[in-house]
Amino acid sequence: MKDLLIIILSSLVALFSVSQVHSKILRIAKARNLTDNPGERKLQRHPVPMLGGIAVFMGVICGLGMACTMADLTLIFPIVMMMAAMLYIGALDDLTGLSPIFRIIIEIFAVLVLIYGSGMCIDNFNGLWGIYQIPWTIAVPLTVFAGVGIINSINMIDGINGLSSGLCIACSLYFGANYFHLDDIPNSVVAFTMAFSLMPFLVHNVFGSKSRMFIGDAGTMMMGILLTWFVIRYLSFYGIERGLPGGLCPIANSLSILSVPVFDTLRVMVMRMIQGRSPFSPDRTHLHHAFVDCGFSHAFTAVSEILISLVVFLTSNIAYWLNLSADIQLYLVILSGAIFVWGTYFVLVRLKKSRGFKFFALRTHFERKGWWVVYQDWLDGKKK
Repeated sequence: MKDLLIIILSSLVALFSVSQVHSKILRIAKARNLTDNPGERKLQRHPVPMLGGIAVFMGVICGLGMACTMADLTLIFPIVMMMAAMLYIGALDDLTGLSPIFRIIIEIFAVLVLIYGSGMCIDNFNGLWGIYQIPWTIAVPLTVFAGVGIINSINMIDGINGLSSGLCIACSLYFGANYFHLDDIPNSVVAFTMAFSLMPFLVHNVFGSKSRMFIGDAGTMMMGILLTWFVIRYLSFYGIERGLPGGLCPIANSLSILSVPVFDTLRVMVMRMIQGRSPFSPDRTHLHHAFVDCGFSHAFTAVSEILISLVVFLTSNIAYWLNLSADIQLYLVILSGAIFVWGTYFVLVRLKKSRGFKFFALRTHFERKGWWVVYQDWLDGKKK
């Protein structure tokens, strides 16, 4: 009962803190002209403040501070330290622009700190392909590769209102519930405080107009390193032999909840390299670009991609409920990810010029009328 109370109180403190600090950080960003300006690859029409990551981090810290008064959270010190470091590097990237190589070096360093600071990495395949424990000489490079991939995938899908934050809320709630079930209260607290810290930001980002603020690279890199930690903790410490329901493939389950950012980023980077370009070169070939180019609204696009992730996640769980082997669970997740993430992209590209399809897409712009406008006016604090 006490553990549940800690999670509830810390989550509410995080929610309240972001709600209070959001408007103040927004005013600072506008006064200092710290905005993301429209461009060829950008989907917004006007400059938008981009210090949302700072507001979210403030909520996480306040929530964890509350939890520290009731429980011992020393275990999570490495991840909080790396979240702060990634927030700082991301903010520098937002304000001055950093080279991809420099960012990758910092990301590698951050993942290594998590590995050696916690003594954990992806060193157990839990029976996948008949493999259980693997040596650290293989596990550490594998963990670094996976971590850098997760961080960059979260960063690359941050192109429309509500997508990256919505996906990260879903992932944080999932991992938080798992950790609570497995009695890992410190990590459950971190996961739930992140989810609840993102909620006020998500509301303003999706429903607001003048109160809208982008999370920026500071926010996506912070979320990316946190999700990396969740995966490391989940795969290295838990598994079939450590308390999870027998037969569940943790690797397939983790990949399924992260399917949209991982599969979309993989397709984009491979396509760029095939064209002889750097995998980090900017373009408009992400799944959310395909949705918007077809005429769909940002809100519909974000909801659609989150639903795709949940469908792939459901596929993983159905495979487990059917008592399929760990190998088959992973293959089904990969197949469903390819069908729903890659397949959706190529269908949208093919139907982009269809007038009938365009008419349907334009009908998703419900944010421009009715109750949405009323709520937007209230959220933005406009005077009647």
